[in-house]
Amino acid sequence: MILSLLSANIDAATSEAVAEVLPVEEEMSFSLIDMAVKGGWLMLVLLALSIIAIYIFGKKWWMIRKAGKIDKNFMNDIHDLIHDGKIKAAVSLCEQYDSPIARLVQKGIERIGRPLQDIQTTVENTGNVEVARLEKGIPLLATVAGGAPMIGFLGTVMGMIQAFFNMSQAGNNIDITLLSGGIYTAMVTTVGGLIVGILAYFGYNYLTSSISDLVFRMESTTIDFMDILNEPAEK
Repeated sequence: MILSLLSANIDAATSEAVAEVLPVEEEMSFSLIDMAVKGGWLMLVLLALSIIAIYIFGKKWWMIRKAGKIDKNFMNDIHDLIHDGKIKAAVSLCEQYDSPIARLVQKGIERIGRPLQDIQTTVENTGNVEVARLEKGIPLLATVAGGAPMIGFLGTVMGMIQAFFNMSQAGNNIDITLLSGGIYTAMVTTVGGLIVGILAYFGYNYLTSSISDLVFRMESTTIDFMDILNEPAEK
């Protein structure tokens, strides 16, 4: 009988302990949105920077992808048309492609008959304009990559200042929650800034690498085009 009563008391105590623990676990669970809200107004700044970074990356990725699409036999077709004297047909072929490579070749074809040095200068200037158009906006992505972590660290400093200010106002009634709340805000902004900065940094490096590959193709095309124009003079 005594053992039964002890067992019942133990079970009741265990149930009460579990009931007390479970609400605490529920209160400690949080979502990413709740965590972002705890970061304060600086998280809105980081959100704006992330939207800017995504917009720039998506726009430039699509532009570079379109710029690199051109037929592998494009220069061979240009070669045949020029040597057959079909200049208008060669210009029309270039107009079929929305690509920097086609546009710089078109500029060169339109100036056939002028000195070769003038044609090469025109083609190179067109290439520089096309590269500048592709690179437009990318420095802003680099700014986001460098600025977002700094804004996150600013939130860290502000959170620590708030925590110590609350402790100084509390006097002798210091509570650990006064310090932990400020540190929580500080860490959230730091994480947010690092996430935005890292993603923007990788995006910037990917875009610059893609543009470098496209510039190499443009330079190679310029050389091939000038060789085509030099061929009649060699015969």
